[in-house]
Amino acid sequence: MISRNQSWNQSQWVRLVAGSMVLLSLSLSLMNTNWLFLTAFVGLNLLQSAFTKWCPLIAVLQKLGVRE
Repeated sequence: MISRNQSWNQSQWVRLVAGSMVLLSLSLSLMNTNWLFLTAFVGLNLLQSAFTKWCPLIAVLQKLGVRE
């Protein structure tokens, strides 16, 4: 568990952003099914990052100074 004064690491941020994007796109797909493409994109990105060990969000987080 993370204490309140300890900052989040990159892995935690990736999980938060990916999970939020999936839930948001699934909710929006109730109005327009094209939002399911965002869900698929997030899932495919997570899948490719498991094999390549590279995630675009990690590159952004590193530039923002988030710890590993």
